[in-house]
Amino acid sequence: MDAEDEREMLKDLIWLNAVIATELIQITENVSSLLRAAPPPESCLRDHNRLREQALMIAEKYRQGTALREHLTGHA
Repeated sequence: MDAEDEREMLKDLIWLNAVIATELIQITENVSSLLRAAPPPESCLRDHNRLREQALMIAEKYRQGTALREHLTGHA
């Protein structure tokens, strides 16, 4: 594998990890809502939104133009 292939693979892995991170945040919120029979605390939702935005910024730094932003704004 040459350097360019390795660079592209790392970009793919960074993007994929950001997707996984944001989906885990959503799963956490969903489980919390089910267990509480109510939405998660507002402070958690604010923190989760900041974490989502950070993961999205990282993902878009290496892979622009994916559907991740649209998907994440659909969760909100």
